[in-house]
This record gives sequence, C-alpha cells and structure tokens, in this order.
Amino acid sequence: MIRHDPSAVPAPVGGYSQALELEGAQRLLLVSGQIPEAAGSGVPEGFEAQCRQAWRNVFAVLGSAGMDAGDLVKVTTYLTDRAQADAKGRIRREMLPPATRPALTVIVAQTL
Repeated sequence: MIRHDPSAVPAPVGGYSQALELEGAQRLLLVSGQIPEAAGSGVPEGFEAQCRQAWRNVFAVLGSAGMDAGDLVKVTTYLTDRAQADAKGRIRREMLPPATRPALTVIVAQTL
C-alpha cells in the first residue's frame, strides 16, 4: 500500500490516511457492516463496549480470509450521535495497530 497524504490538503490526524493506493493487488475482500453483537452473547452494554465488539467482529471476518487489520484499506463508520465521535476515534486507535491507517469516512445518521 502506498499512502497519499499530500501537503495541499489538511494533514490527517487521528490515525488515518487521505488515500491508499494498492499496486498489484491480487485479492480484494469486501466486508459487510458489522453490528456490535457477539455470537451467542448478545449486544454489550454501552457505546464503547459495542464499538469494541464491532471491531472484534471485523477482525474475525478478516481472519477467516487469512487477513488482519493491516489489510484494511477503507473503513466507513456510522454513528447515531456526533458526541460518540471522540470515543469512536479513541477506540479505533486502541484496536488497530499503530501502523494501520486506513482511509476513513464517518457518517452521523439518525436511526429509524
């Protein structure tokens, strides 16, 4: 992966890249959105525990394909409250290895 963080745009803060280029990629894994539910255990209490569980689910899917967090290229996160953004970012940085900086999109949406 080649990171593109040009000086002509604001520097990325919080552990992401403006863009990632894949050269010679032979495999592409598209991961569906993961809910914060553990298999057989239900949904944990509280946003932070739910956020961590969703990441564990992503890692499990990656692992089933012989991949890990270092293979992440793009992550889109949906939040139901803007106030969750700081905790979400902190937990993402906690859960991902420091060298893992995928391209990120965060969308704040109201639940139906």
